[in-house]
Amino acid sequence: MNPAATFVLLVPRNVCVGILKAYRAVISPLYGDVCRYYPSCSHYTMQAIQQHGVVRGVWLGTRRIARCHPWAEGGVDDVPERRHDKYSITRFGFVVANPQHASHGKG
Repeated sequence: MNPAATFVLLVPRNVCVGILKAYRAVISPLYGDVCRYYPSCSHYTMQAIQQHGVVRGVWLGTRRIARCHPWAEGGVDDVPERRHDKYSITRFGFVVANPQHASHGKG
């Protein structure tokens, strides 16, 4: 795929990641450590969006938040893995095209 088109397609994903990073930096500390799961619901949602895209990531995050209540058992609940990684995550948490995937052509 054209690098410019890939960049445009990743903008919504990275906007959502930026919003969640701001939430985690500003609002989340006000509530303290109240999530019953690890990673926290906001971190889980951010990882889900990074790995699966906005639509599926928000769906997975919403399902996770619905499961997180005072009577939940809690515990470790990782984001389901993708079969193929088309994208990489930078050290800042933003999503970019995976150069290894691009070098293999279509897939």
